[in-house]
Amino acid sequence: QVQPVETGGALVPPGGSLRLSCRGDESFFRNDRMGWYRQAPGRQRELVAGMTKDGQTDYHDSVKERFTISKDNARRRLYLQMNGLKPVDTAVYYCNSGPTLEPTSRLLLPWGLGTHVTVSS
Repeated sequence: QVQPVETGGALVPPGGSLRLSCRGDESFFRNDRMGWYRQAPGRQRELVAGMTKDGQTDYHDSVKERFTISKDNARRRLYLQMNGLKPVDTAVYYCNSGPTLEPTSRLLLPWGLGTHVTVSS
C-alpha cells in the first residue's frame, strides 16, 4: 500500500477557490469509499467530503454547497473543488480510502503528507 499524494494547497483570500488533487494507487481506488479530510492546528482530523465507489457523495455540513468531491478513475485522481473559501477552512488537507471513512479507523490506507490550505487576507 502506497501513501496517497495530495497537491494543490495554497494561500488564498477569503472567497477564493482552490482545486485539490489526490494521486492514489490501485489499492486506493479499489476501496469502497474515498474521501477528503482536514486537520486544523490544535484540532482532530475530520472528514469533509466522501464518495462511494459508485459515485454517491456526502459532505460535512460546514462545506456543503461550497466543496465538491470528484474522481477520475482512469487517471487515479481524486479531486476536491473548494469555492467560497473561509478562514475557518484553513487546515492541512488529506485524502484517503477504505471500507470506512472514519478518521481514526485502522482500515484506512497510510496517511500522506497532506497539502496546506490557508485562507487569509
